[in-house]
Amino acid sequence: EFEEEAKSPGLEAHRKRMRSSNSDSVGRDAAQKAESSTRLESGSDPSQCSMPAQKGKDASAKKESLGHWSQGLKISMQDPKMQVYKDEQVVVIKDKYPKARHHWLVLPWASLSSLKAVTREHLELLKHMHAVGEKVIAEFAGSSKLRFRLGYHAIPSMSHVHLHVISQDFDSPCLKNKKHWNSFNTEYFLESQAVIEMVQEAGRVTVRDGMPELLKLPLRCHECQQLLPSIPQLKEHLRKHWPQ
Repeated sequence: EFEEEAKSPGLEAHRKRMRSSNSDSVGRDAAQKAESSTRLESGSDPSQCSMPAQKGKDASAKKESLGHWSQGLKISMQDPKMQVYKDEQVVVIKDKYPKARHHWLVLPWASLSSLKAVTREHLELLKHMHAVGEKVIAEFAGSSKLRFRLGYHAIPSMSHVHLHVISQDFDSPCLKNKKHWNSFNTEYFLESQAVIEMVQEAGRVTVRDGMPELLKLPLRCHECQQLLPSIPQLKEHLRKHWPQ
């Protein structure tokens, strides 16, 4: 290789240019990644609702990233900046990507992976989580005329049981697609009191088959049942239902 370079000075100059170009490209990529990371750190700021597209990642890297992301609640619940309430049994945090003006998550400190792991011995915990959810509504949105719902996703994307406490305005740039909407406005969203009654009677939570299909249903207003063709049109329609 060294002999070839000595005989061909032009070749060596070309290689130097290529190395310089590659170095610049790597630097730009690193800067872009750092910028994306900074954007994601700001938490529940609605302007941060867009997840940056990751290009050039192999399958294993994507799988590793997804695994870390699904464990994100365990990290957030320990972050004082995310906490709005805590006691010996539970902690309440702001949803990192809120789907409404008010969107909190109530999580038990005890390790509980999902509703599938819930048994009758967790009944008092579920009741306490519901009571805390109502307490947070009263404390932070008591003067609001907004309606709230408390419940669980039938098939949550995040590990660790968490109760959604969400206002029904759905006024948030983080609500961006049909899956987001239907996860809160179909039977995919399990009412907190219904879950409590289920555990009280059967000793466990049963999720019926076909839940993922509910996420594909047409967009329908949760207040008047009108069908809307797109998320932007749905959001515009929802304005007329907001409290005056």
